[in-house]
Amino acid sequence: MLRGVTSSALFDLGSSLPASYGSIPAPRAAAVDFSAAQDTKGSSKSFPKHETRHLSEHKNVARCARFSPDGRFVATGSADTSIKLFEVAKIKQMLLPDARDGHVRPVIRTFYDHIQPINDLDFHPQNTVLISGAKDHTIKFFDFSKMTAKRAFRVIQDTHNVRSVSFHPSGDFLLAGTDHSIPHLYDVNTFQCYLSANVPEIGANGAINQVRYSSTGGMYVTASKDGAVRLWDGVTANCVRSIVGAHGVAEATSANFTKDQRFVLSCGKDSTVKLWEVGTGRLVKQYLGATHTQLRCQAVFNDTEEFVLSVDEPSNEIVIWDALTAEKVARWPSNHIGAPRWVEHSPVEAAFVSSGTDRSIRFWKEIL
Repeated sequence: MLRGVTSSALFDLGSSLPASYGSIPAPRAAAVDFSAAQDTKGSSKSFPKHETRHLSEHKNVARCARFSPDGRFVATGSADTSIKLFEVAKIKQMLLPDARDGHVRPVIRTFYDHIQPINDLDFHPQNTVLISGAKDHTIKFFDFSKMTAKRAFRVIQDTHNVRSVSFHPSGDFLLAGTDHSIPHLYDVNTFQCYLSANVPEIGANGAINQVRYSSTGGMYVTASKDGAVRLWDGVTANCVRSIVGAHGVAEATSANFTKDQRFVLSCGKDSTVKLWEVGTGRLVKQYLGATHTQLRCQAVFNDTEEFVLSVDEPSNEIVIWDALTAEKVARWPSNHIGAPRWVEHSPVEAAFVSSGTDRSIRFWKEIL
């Protein structure tokens, strides 16, 4: 019925948010060229000091977080089945020294429409739409321009637990990583689901922990429970490279492209974070010294890709490496009670959020 409708027509969006949503500010730094990097000890950059503030609390484990592409919003999803949407400008207002607590409310929307824990979130690249993937086998679409909307305006019913979601940069397609070993590709306008016909033999333990598109949508990457990181062609949906045993026999829990799409950063339950060259599948860097064996944690770049952030579960710390030298440059107490579940960095500035098994959301911002 919805065939041929452009996604902007499909999302009949209200206008209570500024029209500039989705316009991406210029990057603070050029992309890091990892291929030219020699292992030069002692030349690591130091990671700037950050201040942190407790933002909000869910009623159960805060399982995931995601920034909007323009960095103006951040959303968190919880095992309590709710989603909270924060406005970053309001968070910063809260951090000001003269701000009285309780004066500024950074949570601008709360959505309740799932019946099982939420696993992942993503923002539409152009429209004020947030999607969530959950254990209840659904992907839900929320229009956050409307002040009063608490429920989804569209639902995709999948056949499996939806562990991860990622919008194509055009906003017309989305990928779902599920308990099924092949990513599910949905046409947002027709709801049709496509599966790749050309898939390598994947064993029984091929559930996908994370799926992410590259910046142009030309490729996507999956991190799977069987320890593999797989690269897929964004047009044909063929699997073009399987890095089998990327994390040994341990689960690969996250995988993200660099901005120039030439490398993928993966994280696994073998307590390693690794950087892979997309063109060859070659291991380029290893970031060691953070133990993560229990939680589905992820490793992320900061916004300039000069640093890598992840979590050390036993010490409950956030660990930061120089991305080029792979040297550990900082270990900070996370200020969560128990290990953080998720770390997500802003795509546009020196700020990140951590969310925890203690149900809380913390915002971290560079001290200028």
